Amino acid sequence: QLKLREVPDPIPGDEQVLVKVEAVSMNDWDLGLIQGKPLANRMISGMLKPRIDQVGCDFAGTVVDTGERVYGDMSNHGFGTFAEYLAAPKECLTPIPEGMTFSQAASIPQAGMLAYQGLIDLGRLKQGQKVLFNGAGGGVGTLGIQIAKLYGAEIHAIDSAGKLEMLKQLGASRTFDYIEEDYAVSGETYDLILDAKTSRPPFAYLKVLKPGGRYITVGGASSHLMGIHFMGRLIRWFTGKTTRLVFLKTNKDLPYFNRLFLEGKLRPVIGGEFRFEQLPEAMQYYAEGHFKGKVLVSSEIH
Repeated sequence: QLKLREVPDPIPGDEQVLVKVEAVSMNDWDLGLIQGKPLANRMISGMLKPRIDQVGCDFAGTVVDTGERVYGDMSNHGFGTFAEYLAAPKECLTPIPEGMTFSQAASIPQAGMLAYQGLIDLGRLKQGQKVLFNGAGGGVGTLGIQIAKLYGAEIHAIDSAGKLEMLKQLGASRTFDYIEEDYAVSGETYDLILDAKTSRPPFAYLKVLKPGGRYITVGGASSHLMGIHFMGRLIRWFTGKTTRLVFLKTNKDLPYFNRLFLEGKLRPVIGGEFRFEQLPEAMQYYAEGHFKGKVLVSSEIH
């Protein structure tokens, strides 16, 4: 359970600045630290209770001393963005471009990096390829589809029925309701799969990959993620197909997203926005999984 409490304002250290937080978004990291799931999160954050008592990764806000609008991801620097003020390392900060709201900015850092690094760095997305997104209706999928569209990809997307029309509007030419239809027996094959759920073991994905195809996951069941990580070389050796797990490099590609935003080629999807004092309710809403895109807590909501 999350509870709001009064604490002293943070004091920035060397190479840190004080940021007034204007918006934060929910991520699986945050939920995993609270719930102790999957097991990898429990091992990192504490087996019996969390060692981290103030969660939150993505943020957007204003540098108190300069007034500069900035955003970023604090998951490699102690978390703690679910707060009114944040002492943030300068290396975490990227300027917010003209016209981008705090809510839009806070929607991008972690989901955007996973999407870009999954599609481009590991997926090696090429012009005109056929791409499948699993768990496409969340932050990674909604941003990733917009990136794949820029490459002229044929996009297929899997999620629940209530999100499919939104996915078509973003650029998916075919959608699957995962409850009603199994993409694995659809007869479709893909050059690249980006998976945000990883609900199956690694060998299950091979039959829907084209020769030389690539399967990239950004999260899901621990047992399947470990299988993909440790069996990847063996799978590639025997099949010629690639299975990889994204190890997030925080904030690395935010300038790319700034450029796309300024060019009018990318807009975050915000599927729920709450006031700061509603942060526990926002996390509960996120945990239920029915939202589209990103769930936000923002000072822009009054």
